[in-house]
Amino acid sequence: MMRGRMLRPTKSILLPLLAVALALPLAACGEQRIEVPSSSPQHAGAELFSQRCAGCHTFRVAATQGGSSNVRTRERTDGPNFNTRRECIERVLYAIENGGFSGAIMPQNIVVGDQAREVADFVAHYAGKDAKGPRPDGSGSAANGFHCTGTTAPGGSAQTTPSPTAPAGGG
Repeated sequence: MMRGRMLRPTKSILLPLLAVALALPLAACGEQRIEVPSSSPQHAGAELFSQRCAGCHTFRVAATQGGSSNVRTRERTDGPNFNTRRECIERVLYAIENGGFSGAIMPQNIVVGDQAREVADFVAHYAGKDAKGPRPDGSGSAANGFHCTGTTAPGGSAQTTPSPTAPAGGG
């Protein structure tokens, strides 16, 4: 009998320790971090995108998984997957200011001013890295009447044309 009593405290200590040891690796599963270096001029835009856009948009560099990549499981609120969709600064600013291109789902002006420009610069810089081949004919800028002239300067500052919807002087 003494032997059975001695094992019980040992089991009661080992069992919770074993449970914790098994749970620790699982706790880190699915945790993603923003891939844009903190020293990058696009890092602030990546953080804003992660905070404001993650619910609807998938973008690996911003550690977001907001939309389905499977057409059969998509929901009405799933926004574009920016891993595979290329964008320019003007198109991103237009979408931010106008609630996307349909105006039906995305909140208008989810970020404004300099923050909108930071998000647009970030998206334009990193979007489409996983895209295969050029845009199909009849899609993208030409089909929507946009002339994507915005670029990111070598120093990282956004060089943009005026916003397509904002009055002169910004927006």
